[in-house]
Amino acid sequence: MQLSPAHHDERLTAPRSWWGIAALIGLACALMLLPLGLLPLLAGLVGGAALAGILVSSYGSARVRVVGGALAAGDARIPVAALGEPEVLDAEEARAWRTYKADSRAFMLMRSYVPTALRIPVVDPADPTPYVYVSTRAPEALAAAIRSARSAA
Repeated sequence: MQLSPAHHDERLTAPRSWWGIAALIGLACALMLLPLGLLPLLAGLVGGAALAGILVSSYGSARVRVVGGALAAGDARIPVAALGEPEVLDAEEARAWRTYKADSRAFMLMRSYVPTALRIPVVDPADPTPYVYVSTRAPEALAAAIRSARSAA
């Protein structure tokens, strides 16, 4: 399915190395239960890996979309009419906006394993949020979708 320029759909999934860490957590749980026998060992292996996998997938699968005249980033849904001109952030600038340049009032959907981001000022005078920071692997495409959706609105 080809998306129109006013649409963007991206899922920020956790890196593969995190799944390896989840498997190692399962192995560690199993080794702790080794003195109790084979059945608890297998239960610890499966249970520990499953719990770690659930945590990895729930944190690591944020969705970023521009659809229906709104930016949907994680659980937030922001009308594009309330957003200003998006600023594409390279890896170095994105790290700066995640750390020492960050404003505690900003909405931030950040994932440390995604190096690039988009910073969009909030132009709604009734909203105290100064900007929206969104980690994205395709900042240019997301910025184009926001611009296109804003001009269509």
